[in-house]
Amino acid sequence: MASPGDEQQEAAARPSGLGRALLLTAASLVLPGIAHLRTGRRTAGIVLLSGYALAIAAIAAAGLLVFGDVALGASMAVQGRWLLTASAIAFVGTVVWMAVVVHSWVITRPRPARRGAAAAGGALVVVLCVVAAAPAAAVMHTSYVTYSTLSSVFGSVDPLGEPPHDAADPWNGRDRIEVLLVGGDSGSNRYGMRNDSTMLASIDVETGDVVLIGIPRNLEDVQFPEGSKLAEAYPPPAGFDDLFNEVYQAVAENPEELAENPGADDPAADTLKSVVGHITGLEPEYYALVDMKGFEGIIDAIGGIDVYLEDPIPYGLEGDILPAGQQHLDGNQALWYGRSRVNSDDYTRMGRQGCLLKYVVEQADPTAVLRGYQDLAGAAKRTLRTDIPQTKVPAFIELADLIDDQGSMKTLQLTPPQVDPAYPDWKTIRQMVSDAVGEQEQAQGDGADSGDAGPGPSPSPSDTPTGGGEDGADGQGQEGQNGQEGPTDGQDGDDATEWQEYTGLDDPSPTTPGRQVGDEAGSLDALCP
Repeated sequence: MASPGDEQQEAAARPSGLGRALLLTAASLVLPGIAHLRTGRRTAGIVLLSGYALAIAAIAAAGLLVFGDVALGASMAVQGRWLLTASAIAFVGTVVWMAVVVHSWVITRPRPARRGAAAAGGALVVVLCVVAAAPAAAVMHTSYVTYSTLSSVFGSVDPLGEPPHDAADPWNGRDRIEVLLVGGDSGSNRYGMRNDSTMLASIDVETGDVVLIGIPRNLEDVQFPEGSKLAEAYPPPAGFDDLFNEVYQAVAENPEELAENPGADDPAADTLKSVVGHITGLEPEYYALVDMKGFEGIIDAIGGIDVYLEDPIPYGLEGDILPAGQQHLDGNQALWYGRSRVNSDDYTRMGRQGCLLKYVVEQADPTAVLRGYQDLAGAAKRTLRTDIPQTKVPAFIELADLIDDQGSMKTLQLTPPQVDPAYPDWKTIRQMVSDAVGEQEQAQGDGADSGDAGPGPSPSPSDTPTGGGEDGADGQGQEGQNGQEGPTDGQDGDDATEWQEYTGLDDPSPTTPGRQVGDEAGSLDALCP
């Protein structure tokens, strides 16, 4: 029990007046410990101010670490232990901060306290505690959203048969990994979902170089791996009795009889990996499937993308036009850029989709991603699913940063004239894919990527796959394919380019990416405007 002398000493040290007490209490939110110093509690005040300064320094250091190395920060942000640690630190720090504010009022309030002074002090303390809790609430909410998104989108465990994740060797000694990228076209006006856009990304994990293999949606007589359930249901030589873009839905409708692993989270997407692997001769480890309609929300969340349009593109259902020239596209416009076939064809659209992927990789500004993080996470949860396990996500973030900083992106489109979708030569397709990957690796060994072209003249049509624009998609193009019409304007067959021989047009090469001309994969830097 305090002696009368102690009470008199405390009363003498206590600032007189309600105003001074409220001011010191409010100041303790910004400088915890200032009220304690003012009331003669020097030790407590120095400890609180020192701890506060250390906390600010730690936050600043963490901010510099995260924003100075975005890939490292993102990698930490998607790991459960770091999310839990951040939430725990935010919670404990907030409790201490609120306790300091409350105690500051207790030691500074005038005594005897009048009813009005007690009410004013209580109201101020409540407001200050709410302000102190707001940052922690934001940190904890963001951690929860991140954890929820990771749990919804990514697999929780490593795939069966795969060795346990090793952070020091996340790719299990592989020089390249393959990821199947699928764009679905489900919607309220159609049944089920088709694999409308299918690309296989072969990624060099050391250099970040990528070969994107575009697979046409209209491939016919698709063959399946020997001994698979699909091969038993659709045996060779006839193969699949529908177009390639119906494979996903066929398996989804009857997973028990057609899926390789009916117990997978998405048996149809999991089976599609083996189908594409059989077509290309590669072995996709993972898939990432996004509903094309939901892709709109992802583009909006990162602030849109800049695209140069060489020709106007009709879009929407009301006759809108994306004008030619440099444009900033929002999510809806980007979706139509990647999907429109008006005055175009499937192959031109395939090329635009490859360019769209390149633009997103290049333009996903970290600041914009952070600003739209809640929307991005929500869009991903609604529209994206993958079998990439959560343990691999940090490694994929580092790999994406490597692709953006150092890697080159090349594309190989399995389209006419090299590939006839109606009568595909599967052996030739596998050889084209093998050559494209091998040439990229050979270029790395020579110290330069021959397909890594920057601004400048377009590569020659003999070694560059480019797209059939409007001219390459109309009836004239088909006549050239059937050999009914040769080069025009006096072009001699010996001097004509492969594109002129194929289309019968004057242009020596197509002007947009999408149609494969020549056997070599071409650089997206050179192909995409």
